[in-house]
Amino acid sequence: MIRAGIVGGAGYTAGELIRLIINHPALELDFVFSTSNAGNDIALVHADLEGEVLPKFTSQLNPEVEVLFLCLGHGNSKKFLEEHQFSKATHIIDLSSDFRLKEDRFLGDMEFVYGLPELNETEISKAKYLANPGCFATAIELALLPLASEGLLIDDIHVNAGVSLSKTTHFTWRDNNFSHYKAFSHQHLGEITQSVSQAQPGWDREIYFLPNRGNFSRGIFSTAYTTFVQDLDLAFELYEGFYKKASFTFVSNREIFLKQVVNTNKCLIHLQKHKDKLLITSVIDNLLKGASGQAVENMNLMFGLDPKLGLELKANFF
Repeated sequence: MIRAGIVGGAGYTAGELIRLIINHPALELDFVFSTSNAGNDIALVHADLEGEVLPKFTSQLNPEVEVLFLCLGHGNSKKFLEEHQFSKATHIIDLSSDFRLKEDRFLGDMEFVYGLPELNETEISKAKYLANPGCFATAIELALLPLASEGLLIDDIHVNAGVSLSKTTHFTWRDNNFSHYKAFSHQHLGEITQSVSQAQPGWDREIYFLPNRGNFSRGIFSTAYTTFVQDLDLAFELYEGFYKKASFTFVSNREIFLKQVVNTNKCLIHLQKHKDKLLITSVIDNLLKGASGQAVENMNLMFGLDPKLGLELKANFF
């Protein structure tokens, strides 16, 4: 069994990771590190895990675990790794933004690989240190990469993406409400531009990204449109070919909706054409394919396992 540790165990992504790890046939949960909750039952924070056999939160680290998941706030992972040492055999997967950009990839002798499997599967399979993509970035990159791979992003890109609200938002704000935030300046724009430029070297257009917050508990619904002068059949052929071998990304010829992916590690993509514009819709679960599920998918690749192992999750219609 692969021993796994989690640092920053009280957040949403950690809760998802714990659930995935304890149900993963090749993983064993060694510790969940949280100084503020040390000694407490994990189910006290993650109530959906009530009844599971779990260790308690701890302030002690096991530096010999085979894989370490960092679920710390953005900006804290680098500091944590500078202050704590782990075995040379320990694989590290960071779910923050600390190591996603090329200029931030190195920490001492550690080099972090950007962990979008549909773009970097070969590099991920060889990596020991990995930067897990952001949730918005995952949905938007998967929408754009097939065009970029063929050099077909010839114009500016306009993106709207709605995500579930954060735990700090009060019910009176959440109920029957919708808003946007960080218009055209969201922190995920850097990694999105980086991935698009990797697939289409020399690309120099703009991405106009408008993030939205909606009244739903989880998921991301993203729509992107840009100039595409070829016909729709060619677009579908291009996207289906690009994702032919992908484990979790699928192209649908039917209109898609959020509940199809909630509680799964899938990304669904749909294409529509209007005059000279191609509309690409992509949907993911922000806590799974957008965070913890993709982290486990990457861990599987890093250890030479089937990328689908432990992620046979089903959408929950209700």
